[in-house]
Amino acid sequence: MAKVISVSNRKGGTGKTTTTVNLACELAVRGKKTLVIDLDTQANATLGLGVLPNKNLPTVHSLFSKDDMSLEKAVLKTQWENLYLVPADPLFEHGLVLDKRKLKNELIRSGLLEDFEFILIDTPPSLDSLLLNALIASHYVLIPFLPHFLSIEGIKSLVRVFFKIATAENTSLKLLGFVPVMINQRIHQHRKVIEVISNQFGVNRVFSGIRSDIKLVEAFENHMPVKFYAPNSRGSIDYQVLADEVLKEIERREKYTFGFKAF
Repeated sequence: MAKVISVSNRKGGTGKTTTTVNLACELAVRGKKTLVIDLDTQANATLGLGVLPNKNLPTVHSLFSKDDMSLEKAVLKTQWENLYLVPADPLFEHGLVLDKRKLKNELIRSGLLEDFEFILIDTPPSLDSLLLNALIASHYVLIPFLPHFLSIEGIKSLVRVFFKIATAENTSLKLLGFVPVMINQRIHQHRKVIEVISNQFGVNRVFSGIRSDIKLVEAFENHMPVKFYAPNSRGSIDYQVLADEVLKEIERREKYTFGFKAF
């Protein structure tokens, strides 16, 4: 059964979509059949995986606006092996979503949980029913963040939402960890913010992180993961490391969680 991971942050511009696309790619090249669900109406993950949104394309947001929509109808195979996409609709109005369990129920009904090994959800930064749908449908939450002090408040805000969902709506939900992005270890503030997050949530909750790299931006401009645009770049190497760390951490959680929920 698929492990469903919401890649989330209450702030925009934190590397959320970059992490979703490139982590999914790294899982796919390891032979893991992986699905990206682009729940963010900015549709950046859709573009990053080589798909141009259009009004005739079935999307994940069609699930919330059409009574007869089945999620499997929106699954597209990308040009890269083992990597699939449910695209976003940039014109979708967030206020249309009323059922916060719609995505979870549809993942179960459609059989997609059995078809894939990993499902990564690129979530919107707003606190609304789309984000709640993602968290209720997920097993894990992965939080990318920029290493400056404004990020700390955004993280605290999302963690409060996480605890609310994990205690009342989805008791299987676990915090996978934090990913610092656009880091430069020579900058004192970057090191200090990462230390604050490590001290507050545990050093084992903070992954190695992603260094600043213009190749990550250029890869999105060319509508592809950095793995296939610049495989020897810092960004590509760092996402390889992140994928290894995520797989190891999930394996550890699955091995040592015996009937109790691990934070």
